[in-house]
Amino acid sequence: QVQLVESGGGLVQAGGSLRLSCAASGRTFSSYTMGWFRQAPGKEREFVAAIHWSGGLTYYADSMKGRFTISRDNAKNTVYLQILNLKPEDTAVYYCAAGAGGKGSTYYRRPPGYDYWGQGTQVTVAS
Repeated sequence: QVQLVESGGGLVQAGGSLRLSCAASGRTFSSYTMGWFRQAPGKEREFVAAIHWSGGLTYYADSMKGRFTISRDNAKNTVYLQILNLKPEDTAVYYCAAGAGGKGSTYYRRPPGYDYWGQGTQVTVAS
């Protein structure tokens, strides 16, 4: 069992930066691929980024490349998402997720590829 709690969201001016955190509990945290998704009102949940359990491989949605950076600290059982140059269209609830794999080579890009989800943290970007 893995429990995930996101934090770090809030209201920020366009052009600013945020670093979201996802704290995980569970003795096998380091064995999970971790992903970030976001969901704006009226839209489907959208893949943002993922990091392999080893920490050596990262993946980004094409539209997220450049401004988004995912990282993890297994010693702290925490995964991070740094967002630079925030834009109003980044406004959404951001969710972290943990997946054990075994669901296809691109499982990390799809919500069904993950087994556990946090409650989400709201990011609001004001122009």
